[in-house]
Amino acid sequence: MQDAQKDIASLLPEELTAALRDMGEAPFRAKQVGDWLKKGVWDFGEMRNLPAALRSRLAEEFHLTPPRVLRKQVSQADGTVKYLWGLGDGNAVESVVMRYSYGNTVCISSQAGCRQGCVFCASTGLGFKRDLTAGEMLSEVLFSQMDSGMPVTGIVLMGIGEPLENYKQVIRFLRLVNHPQGMNIGMRHISLSTCGLVPEIRRLAEEDLQLTLSVSLHAPDDETRKTIMPIARKFDIETLIDACADYFKRTQRRISFEYALIRGVNDAPWQAEKLAALLRRTHGHLNLIPLNRVEGSSLIPGDAKSFAEMLKKLGVNVTVRRRLGADIDAACGQLRRKEAT
Repeated sequence: MQDAQKDIASLLPEELTAALRDMGEAPFRAKQVGDWLKKGVWDFGEMRNLPAALRSRLAEEFHLTPPRVLRKQVSQADGTVKYLWGLGDGNAVESVVMRYSYGNTVCISSQAGCRQGCVFCASTGLGFKRDLTAGEMLSEVLFSQMDSGMPVTGIVLMGIGEPLENYKQVIRFLRLVNHPQGMNIGMRHISLSTCGLVPEIRRLAEEDLQLTLSVSLHAPDDETRKTIMPIARKFDIETLIDACADYFKRTQRRISFEYALIRGVNDAPWQAEKLAALLRRTHGHLNLIPLNRVEGSSLIPGDAKSFAEMLKKLGVNVTVRRRLGADIDAACGQLRRKEAT
């Protein structure tokens, strides 16, 4: 059965070499297969420089299912492209390709659905289905690049799902996409966002991957954070900030703290002061996000410009995130596990 087959797209090049060696094949065959996968040829029958017998055996022993474009939307405002990808088992996830002056970045999903329950985020709305494999995450990057015609130079794991909850597959994906024989995207061009899973943040620090860790903070105090982020009931601010400070000491990589500004919830002057004190402990940078409208939510965006000015006066390194793709529900917090219609 297909479920029992190996996910060949999730294998690192050295693992693919070993697997083919076990099948009695020379190492160069693994490179040939890897080159086809990198080109987006995810059909063993089309790998023309492989012997027919090997192609048949690969199809018998390995699973290889390219994602299908269920919906493609292009922003009329800024050229952002959003995809709804159909996966092999009928689940669907979204990813977004964004244009910047320095290159193109793809925002990918790490899970089909999300169980974190953040009140300002659409991704949690339809519930959690399952984790994605490393190969499925790789396919989001590769096929987004191929279909859009926009060469990908950066990746953000900020789409649907909590990446650190799918820890093993996410780490495998990072090593795959960074591999010199793969897409060879440098770790410093990859950002991983978490709502604040403290044990996994500490575990990630030990990997020393040199990526950018983005922590969804969204409030500087436990009382407020618990009302908008259920994870705050498990890990309080002090515990989270201690883990972030240790992460910086271990990796020397500055953490980016995400802060979606909500009027009357997290935009008071006293919260700016408390936020500044927290960031001084971590040497962090604040990414201030003008709250994006989410269907069914009554939350109202705060005044990002005024709040940013308050923070700057307090010595905070802060930037206000550009809103890309808002007209196609592709901006921060708007991705969800939609069905095709």
